Formats: sequence, structure tokens, C-alpha cells
Amino acid sequence: MVRKGKTGHISRALEGRFGKPAWQGPRDPLDSLIKTILSQNTNDHNRDRAYESLRERYPTWEKVLRAKTEEIAEAIKVGGLANQKSARIKAILAWLKKEYGRLALDPICSMDFDQALATYGHLKGIGVKTLAVVLMFACGQDVFPVDTHVHRICGRLGLVPAKATADKTFYMMRDQIPRGKVYSLHMNMLALGRQICHPGNPRCDACPVFKHCQFGQERTRL
Repeated sequence: MVRKGKTGHISRALEGRFGKPAWQGPRDPLDSLIKTILSQNTNDHNRDRAYESLRERYPTWEKVLRAKTEEIAEAIKVGGLANQKSARIKAILAWLKKEYGRLALDPICSMDFDQALATYGHLKGIGVKTLAVVLMFACGQDVFPVDTHVHRICGRLGLVPAKATADKTFYMMRDQIPRGKVYSLHMNMLALGRQICHPGNPRCDACPVFKHCQFGQERTRL
């Protein structure tokens, strides 16, 4: 596949610039899920502050489940959309308790992405990106999360159509990434997006994958 070969070249170029990040090992999937929900529509700093505030106030998920929604919202307000997120977190915890008899998401790590989506995708707050984040970071699976940076970069590089949605980008990238390179490519695209390939005024002159970038080459010809 031509695009898979191109993605391999891009992955190697990014590793040459940013290194070869390695998966840090298993994490609790439920912790990862809640943190990912808190990350929606905010930055990493505020996500972490909201998560730390939540865990300080409620050291166990059982205590979160028993708390009032407005109290949860107060604890996570620094992350934004607190009312929406608190309701979703509480509903997810209630469903897990009813489904499994305990507050745990361990079964997800034995599922592939499609199984996980069929099992958990009906719950508000759990979509394609959220599941991909949990499966990659908590479970170590070769599943490629598409966040804002990754979505932008995949489009600019021509790996997906420029107007593809984030979910469409996820599905189109599934077969393009060389085996074992998912974590590295995701983390290095994050670094590229944060440091160089900004939404506005990208630093194309400093880009390690400029020669592969349709957007950058068209932009610099203007």
C-alpha cells in the first residue's frame, strides 16, 4: 500500500527528530477513561488539574458514584464543561456497576477496538477517540488515537483527505501504520503539532516531514 509506505517514512523521520517513545506499561483502564473524558474540549494542564481535584475529593470511584452530580461538577470545574462531564462520568460508573457488579474497566483490554466500541460506545462521552486513547495508553494495543493535532497533521500530510472528520481519519489510518509504530507515531505527531505544525502559521521551515507534506509545499509556493 502506497500510503502505508509513506506513513512508514514519516514515522522514521519523526523518530529521527523526536526520538522513539515507548509505551510506559499498563495503566488502570477506568482511570484512563475518566481522565480522557476530562480532557475533552480542554488542554492537558486543565485536564490534569480537574483529575487531581476529583481524586483528592473522592479517592475511590465508588465515592464518585455516590456523590451528587453537582458536587462532582464542582470538583472538576477547572476542566470546563463540568456539568456535562460530571453527568457522563456518573452515568458511566453506574452502568459499569450494574453490568459488572464492580467499578472496573478491565475487560476492555481483552477486546479489540470494534468489540470495545460495540460494548461501550453507546455510553455518552465514550466515542472513537476516547476508546482509542484507553486501548493504546492503558492496554498497550496498536490502536491509533486521533486527537486535534493528529487529525490536522494527517490531513496536511495527505494521509487522509483534507476534509475528513476525526473519526474518518481514525478508520482510514488503521491500515496505514506499520506494526509496532502506533504509539511512537501518535506521540511524535503530538510533539510535531505542539512544537511546529501549529493550526495557524506552522513552522514549515523546521518540519522534519516537510518533503512528505502536501499542505506545506503548497503553502510555501504561494
